Order: sequence, then C-alpha cells, then structure tokens
Amino acid sequence: MTGISDEYSKYEPFFDAVKAGDWKTAKEFYNQHPEAVRARHPFSGKTALHMAVDARQTKMVKKLVKLMDVKDLEIKSTVGGVTALGVASNTGITEMAECMVKKNRKLLTIPNSFNMIPLVRAYCNGYWHMSRYLYSETPVEYLWADNGPSGATIISQSFASKEFEIAWDLIQLCPKLAFTTDHFDSTPLHALAGLPSSFQSGAHLNFWQQWIYDRIDIQPPPLTVNFTAITVRNEENGQANNKRTPMRSVAGLLEGLVSQSKKQKEGLVSYIAEKLGINRIYKIKTVHVRSLAVLDVMCKEIKKLDMDQQLLSTVASAMLRAVDKGNVEFITKICKANPELQFVWNNEKSKILFHYAVQCRQEKIYNLLHGISAKDWFIALTDNDNNNMLHMAGLLAPFTQLNCIPGAALQMQRELQWYKEVEAVVPPKFLDSTNKDNLTPRDLFTKSHSELLQKGEKWMKETATSYTVVGALIITMMFAAAITVPGGNKDTGFPAFINEKLFMVFIASDAMSLFSSTTATLTFLGILTSRYAEDDFLKSLPTKMIIGLSTLFFAIATMMIAFSTALLIINCGHSWIVIPVILLSSVPVTLFAWMEFPLLVRITVSTYGKGKFNRNVKRWL
Repeated sequence: MTGISDEYSKYEPFFDAVKAGDWKTAKEFYNQHPEAVRARHPFSGKTALHMAVDARQTKMVKKLVKLMDVKDLEIKSTVGGVTALGVASNTGITEMAECMVKKNRKLLTIPNSFNMIPLVRAYCNGYWHMSRYLYSETPVEYLWADNGPSGATIISQSFASKEFEIAWDLIQLCPKLAFTTDHFDSTPLHALAGLPSSFQSGAHLNFWQQWIYDRIDIQPPPLTVNFTAITVRNEENGQANNKRTPMRSVAGLLEGLVSQSKKQKEGLVSYIAEKLGINRIYKIKTVHVRSLAVLDVMCKEIKKLDMDQQLLSTVASAMLRAVDKGNVEFITKICKANPELQFVWNNEKSKILFHYAVQCRQEKIYNLLHGISAKDWFIALTDNDNNNMLHMAGLLAPFTQLNCIPGAALQMQRELQWYKEVEAVVPPKFLDSTNKDNLTPRDLFTKSHSELLQKGEKWMKETATSYTVVGALIITMMFAAAITVPGGNKDTGFPAFINEKLFMVFIASDAMSLFSSTTATLTFLGILTSRYAEDDFLKSLPTKMIIGLSTLFFAIATMMIAFSTALLIINCGHSWIVIPVILLSSVPVTLFAWMEFPLLVRITVSTYGKGKFNRNVKRWL
C-alpha cells in the first residue's frame, strides 16, 4: 500500500497540472519524467489523458496525444475498462475524439467492460454530433449483426431518442440488425414495437392539431447507398437540411390567405407556427414518417427470411409487445409483410394475438379483428388454460389502462363495456364455457372485479352524498326566497314589485332553481339507494349521475340569476354597487363548471358516445 502511495505521490503534480490545464507545469514534469504519460492512477487506473478528458481540457488533450505512443492511447481504466476515447465519447466534445482517432483508429472498436464501443456510448448518452462523427469513422462492418450488439443498440436507441439519421443508414446496410439482440437484451424490432408514439395512431391529437397534421407534407427519407461521411460533412457545412421545413409547410397552409412582402410573410408564418404549435406537430409527423420508413425496411426483411424457431419467437415477442402498447401500425405492417404471423402465439405465456388485445384493453388492436378474413378463427380459439376471448374480457384490465379513467365507477363501466362488446362477438356457447379453474367468463369477471365494484360503489355514494348536500341547501334557499320575495308584500298581499319585468325573471329563475335542485337531490338519493349490481354501472348509475349533475348545474346557474335580479330590483339606480356584485355572483357558477363539467362530459361521452369499438373496419388482411 505504501508503494502505491509513493508512486501516486510521484506523479500527482503531473496529474494535477493536467486536470487544471496548466501545460507549462505539465510539460516541465514530462521533460523530467517522460513515462508520466503512461502512468496510471493507483485506484481508477486512469492515465493523465483520461483525467484531461474528464476535466474537459481540450487543449491539454491534444498536446498529451502528441506526446503519447499509439499503443498508449489504448490503455483502459480499471473502473469501467474505458479508453480515453471512450471517456471523450461521453463528453460530446468532438475535437478531443478527432485527435485520438487520427493517431489510432483502432480505438474506435475497443469496447469497455460492458462491451460498448465509443460510438454506442455517445449514442446512448445523447451526444448526437459526437455520434455522427464516430459513425463516420467507425468501420461499418463492425456494426453488422454478425459482429455483436453495437449496431442493434444504435437502432434501438434511435427510436427513444427520435434521432434516425444513423439508424436509417444502418438498417438499410444490414436489415438483419432488426432481429439482433442489443446491449439491453432487446432487439430493434422489439424496441419499435413498444413505442406507439412513434406512429400516428399513438399521437393523441385533438381536432385542430389533426387538421394541421394532415396538411403538413413530409416525404419519407430517401434510400441511401452509404450514409457514412455524407451527412456528417454536409451537416458541418450547413447543407444537410434541404428538405421540407415547418416554415414551408405552414406557408402552404396559409398560401392565398397572406399576401405581403416575403420578409413580412416569413415573420408572420414563423409567429403563427410557434403559437399554434405547428413546429411541434411538424416534429411529431417527422418522427412518424421516419419510423414508418424504418419499419418498412424491417418488413421487407421479414418477407425474405425463413422463420426458424428463434427468429419466430423474436417476432412473436415483438408483436405481443406491440399489442400491449396499442401499436396499430406495427401490427398491420408486420402481418401484411407475412400474413402467417397473425397466427403466431406464445405457447409459454399462452397469449393469442387478439385475445391478448382484449386482455390489455387495446381497442385499436381489437378493432383490427373485424378487418381480417380469419376473424371467426380467432374468435373460436381457446388458450392452453381453456380461456376463450370472453374470459380475457372477464379479467381485470391492467392498471395503466384503468388509471387513464377517472373514478372507480367509470372504470367499472369501461370494463363492462369491454365485456359486452366481446360477448356480442363470440359464439353463444362461449358464454357458459368454463376454463381450467371451472369458471365461466361471467364468473371470472365477478371474481376479478369484486374489489373494483366495491370501490365504484364507494365513489358513487361519496359523490352523490356531496351533491345531495348542495342540492338540499339550494332547495332551502330557493323555497325561502319564493316566500319572502324582494321588497316584501303590499297590504293586499301581493308582492310590491309584481309589475316589474325583472320580478317575473326572479320568480321564473327561482322556480326553475327550486325544481331542478329538487330533481338533482332526488336523483342523487336514487343513487344512494341503488342496489349496486355489476350491470348498474353500465347505464343505470351513470345516467342518474348525468341527470343529477346536469340539473344541479342548472339549479346553481338559475339561483345566481335569481340572486342578481333580486339585487337589481331592490337597488334600482345604484348600479355602481349592483353590477360588481352580479359579476361576482358568476364566480360560483364558473367555479362549479370548471371543476365538475369535465366529469359530466366524460360520463356522458362514456355512456352515450359512439364508443371506442368499431366493427365496420375495412378489410386490411
């Protein structure tokens, strides 16, 4: 231990000077001890070059590289087994990498302890400029499927990072990389299957965004023979991006609407593109177009390949992952490339393609069933445990799917909608067929959803109780207001302001508020006294909640109208105080609408909307 300390003490001034960027001190030490450039830290095993790279001392790195032999550059640290180039790849400073590569190109293919070459490290850590440079220098043959996981890792990582340039070139040069295992025990095919956001079906755009999306024109990336040293150099010269831009797409949308000078038009277009989110939508569509292009290359390779058991397992696993994530384009493209793949299923996990779609509650994948010729065959299938498709609907939905729906009652409703949808499709005999546990689909549904049923009942009761209190208070106030009218009564017993037009507005709004709040309260009481059977959550309870919320909202609105008209009647001629008070009276209505109206809309759409299921799917396979 003393020997190690003495050795470190000897070179410590040199290491400190290198890390501080003090070339003068470092050079003087080197002149006395030339072996210092090869000296290693006793614990980390790093050389001075490693330390200079860690410290981002670019000038020092260049000078040290000149002093070192070619072989010295290949020294690895003890921790991580990384060369200095490997460390540089994780900094994003291309200059440091360039000076080392020029002296020793072998560094490009020396992996660290995790079998990652510098290019893969740079790509995984998001240093795109560094990645492009290293890709242009790394022998492309080293990235092919037969030479390890490096190429597959780059393609897999490109989907998550949305950086497709290198991956697009690589997948064309070696399509087999799609099925090659990467550093993370996955494959590019599997990685793409798990990213529905890479395709249009997973974009979740609203009407306005979809309208913009459809009018942005983006061409697929061109097929290339060799990307290496083309994109990198063009990009450095600022010439790589000659394709259609968001500005041009927006200009196309606005053409004919804007007739100004070119400079004014560009400024207006840029402003509109930013404010309307067109730039963001352009980027989204660019990712979709490029992902489809990569998937097309993979599908062409699938057409050529003879499916052995291992490859078949890889594709089947990717397809099941696509089903789990709701990746519609992936399923349709793969099945069109090789229609036999639709019949592939995982024997070990007993997963059939469309049965699994029902289990995962992926309605977009399930709807595809109605567009294939083998629909009846799939519907009639049972798995290894004798579960039919309706049994799959009887299982509880995954948490990720349930969590997207607010409230346990609506979650229960969605589960019942799934069950009823599948029930309408399967043969009648399947309704009473039992699985290996001797459970019918309905038995399995009841067993799997018992806890959710209790939560749904609790949610309904708590919600109804809260609204019942509000409704009862409104009834009390409106009844009292109807008896003690503004201004009181004359000696004749008639109201003092009976001839005022505003008084009739007061009476009408008071009556409507009273009647609607009474209706709301009785409806919520009906919810509280419901039997809470499973099927009640499908239509009965949601309908009562819709009626209750609607009438309660109307009661609050008309109550505020009655209050405002009463103020106007009593304080006629004092508008300076009446108007601000009336404006303030709109706050409760607005607040209630802001908090509860989305729930009302959600329940209404969920109960009486067109739904998520579509049996009129055009034949696609």
